[in-house]
Amino acid sequence: MSFNKIAVLGLGKVGHLAAELLVESGFTVTGIDARDTQAPFATKTVDLSDAAALKAALEGQEAVLSCLPYHLNIGVSTVAHGLGLHYFDLTEDVPTTKHIRDLAKTSKGLMAPQCGLAPGFVGIVAADLANQFDTVRSIKLRVGALPQNPTGLLGYAFNWSPEGVVNEYLNDCEVIEEGVLKTVSAMEWTEAVYIDGMQLEAFTTSGGLGTMCETYLGRIENLDYKTMRYPGHVQLMNFFFHELLMRENRAEAGRILTNAKPPVDEDVVYVHVAAEGKTGGQLRRKEFVRSYYPIEIGGKSRTAIAWTTSASVVAVIEMVRAGALPQQGFLKQEDIPLTPYLATRTGNYYQIGHRARHA
Repeated sequence: MSFNKIAVLGLGKVGHLAAELLVESGFTVTGIDARDTQAPFATKTVDLSDAAALKAALEGQEAVLSCLPYHLNIGVSTVAHGLGLHYFDLTEDVPTTKHIRDLAKTSKGLMAPQCGLAPGFVGIVAADLANQFDTVRSIKLRVGALPQNPTGLLGYAFNWSPEGVVNEYLNDCEVIEEGVLKTVSAMEWTEAVYIDGMQLEAFTTSGGLGTMCETYLGRIENLDYKTMRYPGHVQLMNFFFHELLMRENRAEAGRILTNAKPPVDEDVVYVHVAAEGKTGGQLRRKEFVRSYYPIEIGGKSRTAIAWTTSASVVAVIEMVRAGALPQQGFLKQEDIPLTPYLATRTGNYYQIGHRARHA
């Protein structure tokens, strides 16, 4: 069932850009935020934590995209479910996704959380690599959203939600190790990764796999997700959260970190996804390695993290409108085929937004 009217909740950098990309793709968009916002599409100012006000604002819509902090998405998804709307979000939060999955059992529309960069795009890529083997022994996903020109010992800038980053650094992480589903601590299993000659460190963080552990349990030996940072970062963050006990006050931790390391315009998103398996009895390794930089969209330069996240979810929404994905129930990112995804108007940004670091 085709649809055209969609509400975008949360008009920060990512939400505003997602709304613009949806307009470019022919959707009728209403942007909704708690603050007055100037935009080239219709907007409403609504208290998004007020379920009754949100329900009234969403009357007449056919779909909703939440670009809000993860803790608001349980309420938003519940309202969307009650109205029979298609629902999309960018959350990496596991309990939020579990709630949405429960709603999907009785949904009239499609419930599609985790449609961002990670979880989201990298899961689509990983499944595509895995499908190229007869049998798969491991899938490893690595993502880093970083300043191009880091300063200081942390080598970082908070271009993403501080709540989301703190959540990822502290919550336990699902992995499959030697065929067994396990939970491991965040900021562990440190390893070196090289992209375009740049040395990075990778370590466990929560949420990036989405539903992949469930999908691949019993089918592969090893599956894990790690965040990539410049060398030395994880040791300092372990000191900050665990030795200084900032894990006990997540909101204050986020405030301190964003005050110390505010966003930058010149960022880079590194993606390193690898799968190993057998084809015709031969053990092989396949990799998808990219460096995404800021690009111009709608006459403005957009940060790499903003456009990679926005483009990911809008490409999925385009596929649902076209009937290329289910129209009801729960959508797993790893069930989305990569080739038609990249062929959408918005998914094509992943083709043109990649360049070598020294190009």
